[in-house]
Amino acid sequence: MTTICSDANAEAECNAYNAAFHALGLSCVWDAGHYASVASGLDDRTGLRDYLARHQPHLLCAHDADFLVGAILAAKARCHAQLSATGCTPGAFIDWSEIQQRQIGI
Repeated sequence: MTTICSDANAEAECNAYNAAFHALGLSCVWDAGHYASVASGLDDRTGLRDYLARHQPHLLCAHDADFLVGAILAAKARCHAQLSATGCTPGAFIDWSEIQQRQIGI
């Protein structure tokens, strides 16, 4: 088993982003490298927009960038709160890639 993100706070944020992608039906799954590249930006909004432009440009053809970034950040906040409220350790390892594969029958 590999860890998606390196420290507990980063792991909690990474889990929240992956939960948000899952909730929005997006096939994105971040690992430590993707999260670090977004977190190293000026802010979440800018980093996320840059990530989408580089790694998921097809989404920006279908959705307005500001709308999509806002939807992801709002879902991330909800998912982070839900993970915490249910007693899940926010930094716990969750294999989002495996969850998505099961849902599509792989």
